[in-house]
Amino acid sequence: MSNSRYETYETYEPYATVPYVPYVPYEPYEPYERHETYEPNKACETYETAYEAYQAYRAYNPARAADPVYGGLGVSPADLHSAETLAHGTPAPPGAREDTYRPAYEAPTLPALPRQGAPHGGSAPAARPVGHPEPGPGVRAGSRAAARNGSHRRSARRRKARYAERPDGPVRRLLPQALVVAFLAGGTTAFVAEDKAIELNVDGEARTLHTFADDVTELLAEEDVEIGPHDLVAPGPGTRISSGDEIAVHYARPVRLTLDGHRREVWTTAHTVERALRQLGVRQEGAYVSTSRSRHIGREGLALDVRTERTVTIMADGRARTVRTNAATVREAVEEAGNTLRGQDTTSVPQGSFPRDGQTVTVLRITGGEEVREEQIPFQVRWAEDPALFRGTEVVERAGEPGLRRVTFSLRTVNGVRQKPRLIGSEVVREPRPQIVKVGTKPRPSSVRGADHLDWQGLAACESGGRPDAVDSSGTYGGLYQFDTRTWQSLGGRGRPQDAPAAEQTYRAKKLYVRRGTSPWPHCGERLHG
Repeated sequence: MSNSRYETYETYEPYATVPYVPYVPYEPYEPYERHETYEPNKACETYETAYEAYQAYRAYNPARAADPVYGGLGVSPADLHSAETLAHGTPAPPGAREDTYRPAYEAPTLPALPRQGAPHGGSAPAARPVGHPEPGPGVRAGSRAAARNGSHRRSARRRKARYAERPDGPVRRLLPQALVVAFLAGGTTAFVAEDKAIELNVDGEARTLHTFADDVTELLAEEDVEIGPHDLVAPGPGTRISSGDEIAVHYARPVRLTLDGHRREVWTTAHTVERALRQLGVRQEGAYVSTSRSRHIGREGLALDVRTERTVTIMADGRARTVRTNAATVREAVEEAGNTLRGQDTTSVPQGSFPRDGQTVTVLRITGGEEVREEQIPFQVRWAEDPALFRGTEVVERAGEPGLRRVTFSLRTVNGVRQKPRLIGSEVVREPRPQIVKVGTKPRPSSVRGADHLDWQGLAACESGGRPDAVDSSGTYGGLYQFDTRTWQSLGGRGRPQDAPAAEQTYRAKKLYVRRGTSPWPHCGERLHG
């Protein structure tokens, strides 16, 4: 007998009493997609006795099971409980007729019946041998049903006639049990074919399990293994699996990493700090790590501060020194180079900044003190109108006084070089007093009778050179016509004559001429009559 899935049965000579047609090979059909779709096998997988199989057979095919001799098979329900189990080929009792029973796979082929719905005279596909499983979904249902029903009825009549002539024997009772064994064997084969032995390693915990899953995703779902976006699965999700495969799941852990002053959050599947740093590509030689490198990283993760070793050059007191350091600040790196900062000493970069690889830092030695200076505060000028003064006349009623401010400066010397003083404080010692000036608004007279025809420009040129603000060397006389202050004020003038406009000075000079003639100007008075 062939072991292939679709078997071709040899042709046996027909019995003398029953005409048989030659065997026609069975039409190939598409294989089953899954063995579980064949319902009779699935039903028989749980039956342990022939009687249980008979009850299942009655439920599956009531028409055939209703036959008194069990659908033409020659077995009554009572015999299912009392049949003796014999091996195939056991000799029959003396005097018994020759046993015409053949196993299911050696049964002769039944004549072909017309296919339901086929044209007159057409033929259906050859009948399937007894015990052959149902064809898969690829075979047309109409042709299968017609062939199966016709062959069942014809074979039942023939077996009834044949077994009616045969004496009861133990061999004929083996057929129901053989059917049950065939069903159980088919279901077990499919069961074993689908079962897979897989080694599953979840975060270092390995175990071997059996599964019917088709791929990695289905297996992990069966085992309730949840996978996050950062977790690692090898082989990847969706990969088909077979018996003997190994599947590894590595959970990712969050690490809040501060590397050389830069903070970020990363994910790692490593279980220890050392392996995590290696996985992240962090150079560990000479590095500072805030925790033990052998520390276990739990699923909740951890915070990690790492400072790699860097090269920094320190310039101090006229010397340069290069050091390898994993210091957190510039000040620490300077001190590791053997330099101490005292008083106002500082560095060319902020002392609290992170030292970069290849950076040069200069130490600044600072000395200095304070200096206090006094500065004047300028006074303001306030203007006030005076109707008693002629227009254009301004008289200082009250002179202003400047104030006094005390200022403090910081003096520094950096590496021996004096720096520009820096203002650090200011204090007002005395407030300034504003100056008040009167401004005339009275209309100026146009002339003075008896003096308008004289040469006043000649007199002014002789007395002051024609300058209204001229003052003699003694400071007693001033203006165009060199008035003394007393004479000026007696003529109605305010303040000093040299502060008054030129027109007002000429007007006052004309009034003085009317009073005293040319006597006020003994040397230049003759110019008036020039």
